[in-house]
Amino acid sequence: MATIDRAGRVRRHLPTEEARDLLALVGDLTEREIRPAAAQEEATGTFPRATFERLSAAGLLSLPYPGEYGGGEQPYEVYLQVLEELAAARLTVGLGVSVHTLACHALAAYGTKEQRAAYLPGMLGGGLLGAYCLSEPSSGSDAASLRTRAVRDGGTWVLTGTKAWITHGGIADFYTVLARTGGEGPRGITAFLVPGDAAGLGAAAPERKMGMNGSPTAQVHFDGVVVPDDRRLGEEGQGFTVALAALDSGRLGIAACAIGVAQAALSEALAFASGREQFGRPVADFQGLRFMLADMATQIEAGRALYLGAARLRDAGEPFSRQAAMAKLFCTDTAMRVAVDAVQLLGGYGYTADFPAERYLREAKVLQIVEGTNQIQRSVIARHLVGPS
Repeated sequence: MATIDRAGRVRRHLPTEEARDLLALVGDLTEREIRPAAAQEEATGTFPRATFERLSAAGLLSLPYPGEYGGGEQPYEVYLQVLEELAAARLTVGLGVSVHTLACHALAAYGTKEQRAAYLPGMLGGGLLGAYCLSEPSSGSDAASLRTRAVRDGGTWVLTGTKAWITHGGIADFYTVLARTGGEGPRGITAFLVPGDAAGLGAAAPERKMGMNGSPTAQVHFDGVVVPDDRRLGEEGQGFTVALAALDSGRLGIAACAIGVAQAALSEALAFASGREQFGRPVADFQGLRFMLADMATQIEAGRALYLGAARLRDAGEPFSRQAAMAKLFCTDTAMRVAVDAVQLLGGYGYTADFPAERYLREAKVLQIVEGTNQIQRSVIARHLVGPS
């Protein structure tokens, strides 16, 4: 669990001394290398590739994976709190680590022993950056209708099609790609691990977005990309199962990032309310604003408890799909509410780019959309409660 103190800092109750040291390392790194450049680099649309290389060297791109392949062997309960800290400093970094972890999931969970030994160490600690390719221009929420096709040609597969809304599209070193190898529907999909420099792989210009300008989001094109069969992940036709398993974990990553953004917005609001005076007394003395701050803190702590509870289920090997959807839904809605209130509390200052509150508001919105919109999360939760509609 974790609590928020009067200065807006998070006091975490971590399971081990190693975890406490890890979060202290992350806190130091964010304050020295990530937070100071965040506003400027987001304004100029600069992707912090050097930061990701340092994160890789520090073992922070490998936290939930096995030690035999260079992973950090950390429980999700700890890994997600690292994500929260990174996202609070800069969402481009926190979400980028979450996406990279998602891109490694298919190989780690469904790859053969030989595949994991060949590829996973470089992906986890070799300075590489991954991307996850499921969505397409005509299939977002309806992922099972994807059209990118992989055709077997002897001992290889030839991939043709376009993926859309790909974080790290055009700059990733590897792509986990879901492609159709059989008939229509979820059973005709297979997963592949595609190197970023494969012939025939290209990317469109990055999308022009409301926020997260430092994180490239782009269409990725596969024009006859040849992939050896030893880069097929799992069985032929198993790809949709692979994708759904990864998304359950990925939704927890988005939930943690959302609480990070919300926590950053609350800290900004607390600092402003404590230092700003109106009518001869601190803004924080006015009951209406005190109640706003109380609601913001309560929502954040509830969201944090929800994602940590889901993480503990995952760590225990128990089903957690419903709880992951609940965490993603609640935490991202919380981020949006808290960011709106932070802007309101700062008044005119909150609407200017001189304060980070407006950036948090723009960034919070995307978290209600990625890894399955919040309408999809409600459908998932309802299916678990009352069955399919």
